[in-house]
Amino acid sequence: MSVIGPSAVATRAVPTTRPSVPPGRPARRTGKVGLYALLVVVVLIYLYPLVFLVNTALKSDAEFTSNPTGLVGAPQLANFATAWDKGHFAAYLGNSVLYTLIAAGLGTLMSLMVGFPVARGYLKHTRVWNGLFAAMLFLPNTLVTVFQLALRMNLYDTRLGYVLIMASGVGVGPILITGYLKSIPREIDEAAALDGVGYARYLFRFLPALIRPVLATVFILQAIGVWNDIILATILLPDQTKFPVTLGLFAFKGTYTSQWSLLASATIIVAAPLLVAYVFLQRYLVASVVGGAVKG
Repeated sequence: MSVIGPSAVATRAVPTTRPSVPPGRPARRTGKVGLYALLVVVVLIYLYPLVFLVNTALKSDAEFTSNPTGLVGAPQLANFATAWDKGHFAAYLGNSVLYTLIAAGLGTLMSLMVGFPVARGYLKHTRVWNGLFAAMLFLPNTLVTVFQLALRMNLYDTRLGYVLIMASGVGVGPILITGYLKSIPREIDEAAALDGVGYARYLFRFLPALIRPVLATVFILQAIGVWNDIILATILLPDQTKFPVTLGLFAFKGTYTSQWSLLASATIIVAAPLLVAYVFLQRYLVASVVGGAVKG
């Protein structure tokens, strides 16, 4: 019978090598670096058109003609004042604000009225309704039908007709509201009904406070569509006094040549209100996406 001495035990207990690094860690680091590089590329792709637009807006016509893609040498800040006057944006801005607020508000209201009963199952065949909501996103814009409808209802060349037609394009609004309502417990509806709250009162007074982020998101998306519209405004509003701000861009387009520097300045003027609104309302967009994805 052999006996192992203390020195042998001590020698066996002391590790001779350091623990190796887990083999998956370098791969994870490489994956993160690749993901960050991809994000940087995507950001650059989206920022390049904006930078190019600003760079063009600061050039004179002669400098843009000689070097369209080069960096601006002598910035022409007066281009913005010239574009503001020539595009008559002071007169058209009020029209766009009126159209956007009313049409986006009505569109958001209609999205709520349609999305709530579908989300709660108060209408039969909810899958069919959700399919219709998705199909509406891919349907073409029937300009001839819209024009004939406005003409026969005496809404052609009227602010009311333009607002109603723009508000009817609810777009993705019902889908967003339906998805977000899945994160709101159904017991809240039942508790409100037990307290004697009617359907209309609950829908228009209590529910908006619970789903404020998604309503703000739908309103923003509707407002972007109304503010940027050019085609329907050109067809339905021949009277220049009713023009939205986007139609002021036609003042810089000629038959043979266009004033590209002034056109770029005018484009920035038209897009600036939306950019400012997005800065202040982006938290609602994030809250809407997160809230709809948690239980949707």
